[in-house]
Amino acid sequence: MTDENSFTLEDGISLIRFARENIEFFLKNDRRIPVPDDIKNKFSEKYGAFVTLNIVNAPSNSLRGCIGYIEPTYPLYDVIHRVSISSAIEDPRFPSVSLEEMNDIIIELSILTPPKLIKVNHPKEYLDKIVIGRDGLIAEKGMRRGLLLPQVPIDHGREWDVETFLGHTCVKAWLSNDDWKDNKTKIFSFQAILFEEKEPRGEVVRKYLTSS
Repeated sequence: MTDENSFTLEDGISLIRFARENIEFFLKNDRRIPVPDDIKNKFSEKYGAFVTLNIVNAPSNSLRGCIGYIEPTYPLYDVIHRVSISSAIEDPRFPSVSLEEMNDIIIELSILTPPKLIKVNHPKEYLDKIVIGRDGLIAEKGMRRGLLLPQVPIDHGREWDVETFLGHTCVKAWLSNDDWKDNKTKIFSFQAILFEEKEPRGEVVRKYLTSS
């Protein structure tokens, strides 16, 4: 399971650079790079992960793409190999990223813990069990499922409380924003280790979240 000591800053640097090289190579050549042996050997354990692309110094919403796998189904190197490309060209909310745009995009990597069902006797208990700045959320009802990463309620000037976070997660699952109050809706939580570039192709840092 992912914890504070599972990945070093050097690991984050290697993975972010791998993701960027993969995206830019694909945009030039329409194919992914071969996975380097050192990446394959070091990051062969299975994890869920998301790659997020943000436009640097954007005046409002900076998101340019975000795709990932929730469950730890594939080796981490394979997940990043896949979803780094998907975040650039397959996010249905945005047109494909161009190679030129990569000059203005910073890459963020979220490595996830396995999701755990939050067990409650009454939906109001979610408000005490979920911690902003620590937990990401998944809302699931029937065939509908949506996820928001732990950084979403804090990033880009947001100051969401838990109830707001729950509502937006339900909307991401194509549910109403108060469906978290329905006993048929399951809410899962997970945590993430975060790395990101400070500027395009620049220094990679470990990102720590603070609650509002």
